[in-house]
Amino acid sequence: MDVSPIRESRDFRLLLGSSMITMFGSFVTLVAVPYQAKELTGSYLVVGLLSAAELIPMVVCGLWGGAIADALDRRKIIVYSEIGLCLSALALLVNALLPEPQIWVLYVAGAASAGLFSIRGPSEQAVINRVLKLDQMGAAFAIQGLVRSIGSIAGPALGGVMVVALGPAISYSADIVSFLVSLLLLVRVRTMAPPEGAAPASLDSLLAGVRYAVARPDLMGTYLVDIAAMAFAFSTSLFPFMAEQYGGSHESLALGLLAASPGIGAVLASLTSGWTAHVHRHGLGVIISALFWGAWVAVAAVMPSIWLIIACLVAAGAADMYSGIFRGMVWNQTIPDEYRGRLAGIELLSYSTGPMLGNTRASLMANLGGLRFSLGIGGLLCMLGVLTLGALLPKFRAYDVRTSDHAQAERTRRSEPTAAGELSI
Repeated sequence: MDVSPIRESRDFRLLLGSSMITMFGSFVTLVAVPYQAKELTGSYLVVGLLSAAELIPMVVCGLWGGAIADALDRRKIIVYSEIGLCLSALALLVNALLPEPQIWVLYVAGAASAGLFSIRGPSEQAVINRVLKLDQMGAAFAIQGLVRSIGSIAGPALGGVMVVALGPAISYSADIVSFLVSLLLLVRVRTMAPPEGAAPASLDSLLAGVRYAVARPDLMGTYLVDIAAMAFAFSTSLFPFMAEQYGGSHESLALGLLAASPGIGAVLASLTSGWTAHVHRHGLGVIISALFWGAWVAVAAVMPSIWLIIACLVAAGAADMYSGIFRGMVWNQTIPDEYRGRLAGIELLSYSTGPMLGNTRASLMANLGGLRFSLGIGGLLCMLGVLTLGALLPKFRAYDVRTSDHAQAERTRRSEPTAAGELSI
């Protein structure tokens, strides 16, 4: 694994540390909220609709977050968003401490958190272009993926044990602490002023970013394939019910491992990601990885024990991580800095709305046909959707970084003396 971005950039190290700490607490809460909803209502639908409630704030704030990331100081946007997320976790804690916690608070706090994460995300991703060299983008995405994966293992694994044994309030308290520690790192990152002559954040600038993305089939392919893969095969809303039905006396351990299993696979993929630097057909890499993601989810549905289901989900997580690395290479090696924030907003929507739609789909299907039916049909539909999009998007399927005009233009721009000066560390 190429770790030169960590070795060479202080700001990248600070941002990476902040991201890991924040994710750790957030993943604990990600387990606690659906668990608390299940305990309060016992309803598949109520748990699944938690994700649906986050969809509109995520779409609106993700697009707007991209626009302001290209117009304002990206570091300040990240800091203010972190403060808002801390307050949202505080609201969940207060609600959990009430004699009769209210289910509507879970929906409101979840929607607020989704919006704030969507504002933060584009600036956090767009900053990477400022602190690293162009040829480090693939390595940076793999490192970020590894950090996200470690957080998605440690957070849910601890969260599953914590929320079952100690209750939601302790989980939300851990989230608050993580935000406070993360802020101590973020305030040390240097300011990230917008590019000279940057357009102010407005509906016109936002639409300009959308038009840029739509005009590029290679970018649209990365978004559409990932949305299809997640919308059909993502099923984390089922995990509390799977742990209860199949975990037996090990319910808390099963819940933690189920929630952590995709992250475990992603860590394994990240640690062995060096070979991806030798792949040039990134569009085809995304398609093949997404097919394996759906296939492993479908296989999980027929496994006879909870431990074999977890093993399949680990393999699925590895496939999804490889897809993410290839998508990140397309994004970070071809998008000009003046569009980077707005396109990062669209990227965030592509890899965030899919899981939300997937959880809603999974819950509705489980309500109709049971847990295994929902998991298996979702995996098969994912494979069908990815194959269909691959056939309909020949330019995405044929994308090659060695021959892409956009990749060549970005290599030329980044090699100019002015760009080199901006990127000095």
